[in-house]
Amino acid sequence: MPLPTENLRPDAATAVPESRQRGLMTLLLVANASMYAVYMGVGSVLLPTQVEAIDAHRKVVLLGLIGGVSSEFATACNPVAGALSDRSGRRNPWVLGGALASLAGLTLLGSVRTALLVGIAWCLVQATMNVYQAAVTAIVPDRIPPSRRGTASALVGLALPVGGTLGVLIASRSADHLPAGYLALGLVTAAAAALLTALCRDVPRDGQGAAPAPAPSWRRRAAAFLSALSSRDFRWAFIGRALMVLGYFSVVGYQLYILDDHIALPKGLRAADAMAVLTPVSMAAMAVSTLVGGLLSDRWNRRKVFVGVSAALAGVVMVVPVVAPTWPGMLVFSTLNGLAFGCFMAVDTAVVTLVLPRAEDAARDLGVLNIANAGPQIVAPFVASAVVTGLGGYTPLFLFGGALSLLGALAILPIRGVR
Repeated sequence: MPLPTENLRPDAATAVPESRQRGLMTLLLVANASMYAVYMGVGSVLLPTQVEAIDAHRKVVLLGLIGGVSSEFATACNPVAGALSDRSGRRNPWVLGGALASLAGLTLLGSVRTALLVGIAWCLVQATMNVYQAAVTAIVPDRIPPSRRGTASALVGLALPVGGTLGVLIASRSADHLPAGYLALGLVTAAAAALLTALCRDVPRDGQGAAPAPAPSWRRRAAAFLSALSSRDFRWAFIGRALMVLGYFSVVGYQLYILDDHIALPKGLRAADAMAVLTPVSMAAMAVSTLVGGLLSDRWNRRKVFVGVSAALAGVVMVVPVVAPTWPGMLVFSTLNGLAFGCFMAVDTAVVTLVLPRAEDAARDLGVLNIANAGPQIVAPFVASAVVTGLGGYTPLFLFGGALSLLGALAILPIRGVR
């Protein structure tokens, strides 16, 4: 049986005055937006462009291999960094250190010219960005009371449309000058980290300054690390997130190639320029659904219906590019997909923070949950590449992504601790 969410000790979060909570949420929006600018700008435009320039004939396979291997580093580093920041009792050093290391990695990535070196450099960026992400993500359960989690998640959830749009616009404008694009995205993250750490001081956490406990064995560490999955509600939230993310990134990771090889674009419109149009459309829809979903879920004190319906919608809209592989079809798809994914991520994040087993292990357990974010991104490039090359194009890929999203909608039903 899951531990009751009342054991999350919300008093630590409510100690922060409401005015400071609003300022903190603004800083978190900026910090998370910079992170998504890197993920979307590099993953959607710069990396596919770089891979295609290296080997156009094997671009699908190479992108799948590089994306899959690099995501393993993300999966490994996120929960480990979260556990270390829990143990240190501080977030800011991990935020700033991860951002500066990512700046160095992105600068390296923009300078390499072989598939092997691109893969190595992107692995380094994924690892360091997940150090940054683990610490930033843990600030919400550290500082925001449960009654404000839906609103906080909605505001922080705006980071995806804001950051994603910024990242893709920067990347699309610099697609012919890759080093400049990589450097610009790295500087955005470094500046956001400097702003957050300068204006948001670390709050002392329980046990900070006490004598360190004897180091447990690796077996005990692994058991403690995965202990959150013994909570029934947390486990189903993990499964639902993993399915939704896998379905989403199986398609989004190949969108540049989809526009090149599957969609009938208007004459004179390049795939990179089409991305610069589709991304703001999708992200604007995502911003609307993020705000509306998060705020209404707080007002009605209902989370599951928002998560389930948005995941189901994400599955259904995957049919649009199948029946209408045209530019108008992609505009419709991007709008509806943005609405669905934005609402899902905003409200599902609130669900997760409400089913965390223990507040003192928040960063570690959120790191476990981030396996559901990063883990499917390991599988997605490999599987998507196999689907495209083995089943004859991008139509099976859309159907595959849609089926996974529908399964993610069903996974929310068994959660009992959240309405």
